[in-house]
This record gives sequence, structure tokens and C-alpha cells, in this order.
Amino acid sequence: MPAYPKHNFTLVLTGIEDITSEALDSLFDAGCDDGTLSSRSGLVYLTFTREAPTLRDALLSAIRDVRSAGLGVLRIDVCTLVTKSEIARKSHRSRQLIGQLIAGERGPGHFPPPVCNLTEGHPLWYWCDVAAWLHENNFIREEDLHDAQTLAVINSVLEVQHQKHLDPQLTEELLGLLES
Repeated sequence: MPAYPKHNFTLVLTGIEDITSEALDSLFDAGCDDGTLSSRSGLVYLTFTREAPTLRDALLSAIRDVRSAGLGVLRIDVCTLVTKSEIARKSHRSRQLIGQLIAGERGPGHFPPPVCNLTEGHPLWYWCDVAAWLHENNFIREEDLHDAQTLAVINSVLEVQHQKHLDPQLTEELLGLLES
């Protein structure tokens, strides 16, 4: 069997308020023996180091394992909105270069526009939009782009599932209206 790369990520769980020996046993039996269960700020989360061919495979198998233990997954603990500094960190580039790319002073131009906090002076960008631009312009690897997209889409699906649980009728109604 080939050795796969290790992927590190954290899942925020639902259906659990406290860490108990029963929860630990259930998660272990479900295949989450590569995760560490913790709690902070009223949330219980599971931090994984999971071997899998891709981040997508690691995330999906971990979510399936958590669900087979009778628990839910609220989200992957990663923010898909990024600041200029986070763009620099994630792309292994200087903040100065990222600022110049955003301003169009360097690079091919047409950097993705920010998506929120425009009036507060601290704009935020969708990491997957920025990652697509960075990949297209040879600043990051294709794998980094796929990981950004995977995290954004899985978290979006988990969010819709959460909202559907909170208010099924409203969620279905709005999904139907927005699909048109």
C-alpha cells in the first residue's frame, strides 16, 4: 500500500457538548483514531492528521467517520475569507508584493476584487478566488488551488446542511428561488 501524504485539518462537531469517554470510544471505533478531540468556547472539535491521496479524500473520509460515530460536522475550521497579510502567508509571498499585485502595480493586473469589509478599510477576499488568480499567474501550485476550492465548497455545503437543519422550510424555499 502506498504511503499517502498527511493532511492536517480540524472539524467543528455538532451533536456533542462535552468530551466523554463514550464519545472518544465512538469516534475511535468509527475510524477517527488519527484525530484529537478538544473543546474551546463551547465547541467541540476534532483535529486530524490524516493520510490520504488528497486533502479532499482526507476531509470526506473524516466527515464520514465522524457521522458514522453518530455526530455531525458543522464546518472545517478554516476561514475562506482572507486579508492581504493572509494572502501573502498562504502564497509564500511578501505582503509588499501582494499589495502591489492588488493595486495593479506589478503582475498582469485584474487581481480579484475584495468581497466584504470594503467600507471599513480592512477588505477581505475569497481565498479560492485569489488562489485561482495566483495559480493562473504561476504564483501557487495547482494543488494549492484545488485545496482552496475543496475547503470552500465543502464548508458551503456543510453550512447549507446546517441551515437546513435549523429551518428546513426556509432553506428549501430559498434554494428553490435561487436556483432559478
